[in-house]
Amino acid sequence: MFSVSEIKLSLAILLVLATLQNASSHGEQPLSRISIRKATFALHELAYIQASPTVLGLRGENTEWVTLEFGSANPSVDDWIGVFSPANFSASTCPEENPRVYPPFLCSAPIKFQYANYSTPEYKDTGKGFLKLQLINQRSDFSFVLFSGGLLNPKVVAVSNHVAFSNPDAPVYPRLAQGKEWNEMTVTWTSGYGINEAEPFVEWGPRGESMRSPAVTQTVDRNSLCGAPARTVGWRDPGFIHTSFLKELWPNRVYTYKLGHRLFNGTYIWSQTYHFRASPYPGQNSLQRVVIFGDMGKDEADGSNEYNNFQRGSLNTTKQLIRDLKNIDIVFHIGDICYANGYLSQWDQFTAQIEPIASTVPYMIASGNHERDWPGTGSFYENMDSGGECGVLAENMFYVPTETRAKFWYSTDYGMFRFCIADTEHDWREGTEQYKFIEHCLASVDRQKQPWLIFLAHRVLGYSSCISYAEEGSFEEPMGRESLQKLWQKYKVDIALYGHVHNYERTCPIYQNICTNEEKHDYKGSLNGTIHVVAGGAGASLSTFTTLQTKWSIFKDYDHGFVKLTAFDHSNLLFEYKKSRDGQVYDSFRISRDYRDISACTVDSCPSTTLAS
Repeated sequence: MFSVSEIKLSLAILLVLATLQNASSHGEQPLSRISIRKATFALHELAYIQASPTVLGLRGENTEWVTLEFGSANPSVDDWIGVFSPANFSASTCPEENPRVYPPFLCSAPIKFQYANYSTPEYKDTGKGFLKLQLINQRSDFSFVLFSGGLLNPKVVAVSNHVAFSNPDAPVYPRLAQGKEWNEMTVTWTSGYGINEAEPFVEWGPRGESMRSPAVTQTVDRNSLCGAPARTVGWRDPGFIHTSFLKELWPNRVYTYKLGHRLFNGTYIWSQTYHFRASPYPGQNSLQRVVIFGDMGKDEADGSNEYNNFQRGSLNTTKQLIRDLKNIDIVFHIGDICYANGYLSQWDQFTAQIEPIASTVPYMIASGNHERDWPGTGSFYENMDSGGECGVLAENMFYVPTETRAKFWYSTDYGMFRFCIADTEHDWREGTEQYKFIEHCLASVDRQKQPWLIFLAHRVLGYSSCISYAEEGSFEEPMGRESLQKLWQKYKVDIALYGHVHNYERTCPIYQNICTNEEKHDYKGSLNGTIHVVAGGAGASLSTFTTLQTKWSIFKDYDHGFVKLTAFDHSNLLFEYKKSRDGQVYDSFRISRDYRDISACTVDSCPSTTLAS
């Protein structure tokens, strides 16, 4: 039997969990604004839409621009154009969700859309317009549809000719990630070739040498997803996802690689050639530069799709990282990856957007609510933020060195850094499996070799002045730091970084709500606490700060940006916050110390002693 106090505590926890999904400004997936199930055919003989060119990627390109010319006898400011892939989007290709629910006239949402008057303001008067749209290779052909009736009552007025890439199955969008060993790099990519059609591999080596490493292949089907729209109008075949493991790398050596598929008729299909620099060995004393951010999302270079512009900042972040790529060694994207929210085509578009980055440096991810959360699937939060994906796409599209992909927590070493990455969509509290992992990750690092200990998570388990957290009175994800703060303090975590809240904020070194160091920009010796940073402003719509002033908040910024850590050696670390709009530094601090500063005892950081000991 439960006591009255235990029942009250359980009810309080359930009440808190029920309100957690409102902790941040998440925006709305633009495709969800289209009432695609209400779509009907109203083809008109005087309406037309024509796309050119019809064959794309003749020189191996994976991105091409298409020109659309269109017209309507009854133009309206609500007319819009949807991009569909596969080109045949009729109900005949759409399976029933269950025997009593019939498919709509259109079985899939468009992969993106734009208003007919976007490039032709006079469209409403003339009934004629043109539009340029950017397409990426997504393993199938495309068609373009002119709709009347706006987004809430869409009517198909005209359908274009089909457009396709010369090889829609080509290997595309490689994503590097650290393996389970420091001297292992993994390469993950997408193609249209299953293992019954071709053997996937990576040809790689130092410049002037080459070897081949095979790749494992997996895919995702509707039945592995958890609900709508991922299993219904948001479904799109994600193709085949391949991962190859490149082992026994020499630290800091540059390697070239290209993706290959050997067809069973003996033909080879190749990607372009890429390169990466192998990771330093744990403890290596060399210049090491790390970029960290959360909640970036994706956007379209042609201006389409994002009806309410809630991820426009993502293009600026991406451009800044590409511009500075020669000064970046590894990237951590800590949750809310692309906000596909069950519209699977968006994963292709996101991996295409980050390809220049992820194909060159390890691109490590963490699980966020928009990747994982779904009722009844084991996520800590019983909301519907993943749009029915329930973690399946994130777990397959990117490699992370977890023991079990469904438990998305892991550690990784990069030279003088140890990173402990938590999964806030699973329970982290004391006594749980994840709590034990976090403690082992923090406790097992040799601080003489790896002095910089960094904790990463999606939701704010530390401190945030987000208005919703302030209204709750917690200034954190409820129950966030209660169990973990004694671990951060005991093992002397330098910096804890979070996403979820779409802004930037830095605290003082802090423990139990008290600043442990009054310095703000130039820390020497022991911090005596952990600096907490919210870095969730990489692209999605921004989160509002409370007007309440807290003693622990040193710097806030209501803008898009990202964080960069630079370890110069075992004693000197530079932290920088850069805005995505211009790449300039707007907040920074340095930590300078020796190993004896780390080993010195502070409050709750060393075991208590007695005369006997």
